[in-house]
Amino acid sequence: PHYLILGGQRCGTTSLYRYLVEHPTGAGVRLTKGAHYFDSANFHRGPNWYRAHFPTTAYARWVRRRRGHDLTVGEGSPYYLFHPLVPARVRAQLPDVKVIAMLRHPVDRAHSHYQHERARGFEELSFEEAIEREPERVAGEAERMLDDPSYESYSHQHHTYLSRGLYLEQLLRWNDVLPRSRMLVLHMEEFFAHPEAGFRQVLEFLEMPAWSPPQFERYNARRYSSMPEATRRSLEDVFREPNRR
Repeated sequence: PHYLILGGQRCGTTSLYRYLVEHPTGAGVRLTKGAHYFDSANFHRGPNWYRAHFPTTAYARWVRRRRGHDLTVGEGSPYYLFHPLVPARVRAQLPDVKVIAMLRHPVDRAHSHYQHERARGFEELSFEEAIEREPERVAGEAERMLDDPSYESYSHQHHTYLSRGLYLEQLLRWNDVLPRSRMLVLHMEEFFAHPEAGFRQVLEFLEMPAWSPPQFERYNARRYSSMPEATRRSLEDVFREPNRR
């Protein structure tokens, strides 16, 4: 792939990916948004297994002849931004790749993440209980993943409602392995308030020809009850300093 959409989770990345693969010179992995190679047990399968998820060089030549521009291929996972092993794995196997991170206000992201996990059957606690118990659920999990690359942490993937909103430390991990010129960070709220301008910025970053989808449909969105105001105020206090940083 020429680019990776890193996440964050519940930040509009599915919509961005769909717009890009609908582009006349864009393509992605077969059937899904991502191969889940760098962030899962599939990593042991190796780069040839990963490459098999993408279009062939023959198709790329066909696009070049028909469209007059090179094919741009990408994939994404909302776990790539947060998984502690992914940046180094990407640097080793995709040294020239570009990456896109889409961020969302961390309070809204946390609540949406919770509702998503609840709907999928991965969460039984109330939102307030889940965020209160998050530290004990994920204690030591990232360290175990770093010590044993084959270890997959259920709680680190599904129950990190607040941790995933600490964006700075995640972005710094990527900044350690890629130059800033190959990183694009977007704010979901700004992107969907002005999708034409936001998508134009993405195309310029990826050096893809100007184009726009018929409509900027929101994919994978969910409707759910609003957060209690007291909970929102409490979480805004939690994230005030991380947001400032």
